[in-house]
Amino acid sequence: MSAAQRQWDMARGALPKGQPRFRLTFIRQWREKKGFSLDALASRVPMDKGNLSKVERGLLPYNQEMLERLADALGTDPASLLMRDPTDPDGIWSIWDQAKPGERRQIAEVAKTLVRTSRTGTDG
Repeated sequence: MSAAQRQWDMARGALPKGQPRFRLTFIRQWREKKGFSLDALASRVPMDKGNLSKVERGLLPYNQEMLERLADALGTDPASLLMRDPTDPDGIWSIWDQAKPGERRQIAEVAKTLVRTSRTGTDG
């Protein structure tokens, strides 16, 4: 591809080959955390493994039906595939998932207090 063609493509908003065109998700992280290969997850959903790989890399769009099937296969909810990195040990949801019910109530109360005091300007 010539430099002029590359400039024209960039001016039109075209992305270089292999660059994400769609919003990235945490599908790959969930898949790997749950121990699924591309083949195994694709056969459970079902969908073509090449398309699953492209969705993971932001090269193909996802839709609600796909997110729901993936979430069911991965034991989570569709929103988590978009917003939660399950490999982040310091993420609030990672901590939440490890907490017992009584601890979850305490976490919620601490979080409410923290938000409430930061709004009133008493957080030091």
